[in-house]
Amino acid sequence: MNHRIFSKFTLGFFLVYSACTSLIPIKVGPPSDIQVKATEERIKRGEYLANNVTVCIDCHSTRNWDLYTGPIISGTEGKGGEKFDEEMGLPGTIYAKNITPHGIGDWTDGELARAIVSGVTKDNEALFLMPYEYYNSLHEEDLYSIIAYIRTLKPIEYDPPKTKLNFPVNYIVRTMPLPYNPPSLPDKSNIVEYGKYMTTISGCSGCHTPINKRGQQLPGMEYAGGFEFIFPNGTITRAVNITPDEETGIGNKSKENFIGIFKAYASEDAKNMKVPEGEGNTTMPWTFYAEMTEEDLGAIYEYLRTVPPIKNSVEKFGKVD
Repeated sequence: MNHRIFSKFTLGFFLVYSACTSLIPIKVGPPSDIQVKATEERIKRGEYLANNVTVCIDCHSTRNWDLYTGPIISGTEGKGGEKFDEEMGLPGTIYAKNITPHGIGDWTDGELARAIVSGVTKDNEALFLMPYEYYNSLHEEDLYSIIAYIRTLKPIEYDPPKTKLNFPVNYIVRTMPLPYNPPSLPDKSNIVEYGKYMTTISGCSGCHTPINKRGQQLPGMEYAGGFEFIFPNGTITRAVNITPDEETGIGNKSKENFIGIFKAYASEDAKNMKVPEGEGNTTMPWTFYAEMTEEDLGAIYEYLRTVPPIKNSVEKFGKVD
């Protein structure tokens, strides 16, 4: 399970396509010829981003779903193998890849960069579920830092099963990768613009914006919550409204309160909360985001205060009908 899972995903929109879609080439060029110098500063920055902002380690490790928020099982960092399938409303069975040196040891830095920000593998296959549409906004230095860090992960000898997508998504996925045009990094003194950057690369809108039956985000409902995540035990968790609406969103929360909600999950007790049988868990990776700096959390708050307030009351937990 993961906070970026598409729930109740249907193929209605994709059925208008025919098998000839397989002839559509991936419109992303070859990997760049780069060699990332693994400086101490880059590795430290990459560790912070991969664990607490872009949360790459969230998907690419084994998480304990018996505990609230699904914290990582120690020793599985980067191992891959997390399964996302049709029981979650997805068009196939997707497995997170091994991103330790065992899995990516023969990848060049350019191939890693292309996978992260464009969604294309070393073998020129398109990735599915990988949130590269958000990572596509990564500043080049932050991208290099993530690459430098994941190169330092302890090798874990494990080969996840291959992803199998249903027709016609297995063809349509080739139309999705994005070219990468490195953006400039906003000055931290412009807290709203910096907050927008951090909000984007954290993938907040991916979970907190509801989708329609075609799997597309609903226009005008950005950050309004309601996106559903289905758990194997038949429970549903819905992402909350994080627009500045005062009744149903975060409009009545101070910056200190907003930051405090995240920091509450930094304790060892928070990382070991049992989920009562039959009750709902959450795919929100609180224990990862809890280690984000107060400066970055505060910047995200300041940006979210500028998005249009949307009145949308969300019932956080439910049951599959």
